[in-house]
Amino acid sequence: MILLTGATGTVGRHVARRLCGTEPLRLLTRDPRRAAGLAGPHTEVVGGDFEDPGSLLRALTGVRTALLVTADPLTHAHDENFLTAARTAGVRHVVKLTTLSVTEPDATDLVTEWQRENERLLCASGLAWTLLRPRTFMSNTLSWARSVREAGVVRALHGDTEVAAVDPRDIADVAARALTDSEGHAGRAHPLTGPEAVSPVRQTEILAELLERPLVFAELAEDQALERLLERYPAEVAHALVESSARGREGTKARVEPTVAEVLGRPARAYRDWAADHLTAFRA
Repeated sequence: MILLTGATGTVGRHVARRLCGTEPLRLLTRDPRRAAGLAGPHTEVVGGDFEDPGSLLRALTGVRTALLVTADPLTHAHDENFLTAARTAGVRHVVKLTTLSVTEPDATDLVTEWQRENERLLCASGLAWTLLRPRTFMSNTLSWARSVREAGVVRALHGDTEVAAVDPRDIADVAARALTDSEGHAGRAHPLTGPEAVSPVRQTEILAELLERPLVFAELAEDQALERLLERYPAEVAHALVESSARGREGTKARVEPTVAEVLGRPARAYRDWAADHLTAFRA
């Protein structure tokens, strides 16, 4: 039995679809109704919460391998609770989604430090582990969709900064391999990027070409970006995201890693591929 956390999230929902019908699956979510469409003959949806150790233990009982995705950079309790329950339940292997910035000494923002500690907790847990370390998700550009639809404008930080963003579907494909081949992936950390580094200005150009309409890139100042982020995140997290974005100006996020191709035996998807498959979100 494989358990997936984050099964309705950006990566987890793709993992669920990859494994549905091929492996016995258990999907852990705070609101089982959101994952009801993923249930099937060999896929069950269970309710649970990282704040509730009892619900985690129930969900992990009988599980061999688990995907761990946590999302609150203001606490390590979620990872601690999950790993304690996993050990008690006899789980053998945990595949953990973190971030590639944990490998970069100059990355000291809150989110990166949180993921570094989460990795340390897993590696010290006594469980077999695999670390998935993606660069920025291509799907983050969905935050532009409304302004593209309504005004033909992309507003973002650092328009010329190139980042080797990765398609979440590629992360999910690597995760599925790790979850179903524990021996081949245990003890390994996978840096995951796209096949090239692309700037927000170039992403805007690609979207314009695919949409066959002109788009304008309008660069945000850091205070403008922070104001927008504060509408969605706690202040500590918003400041960390701005700090991380600024660090990319040094070129630290442009490095391309071959891992996706090595694990999957095919090239990583380019931003144009991702955008072509998500054009509906950007169409007026």
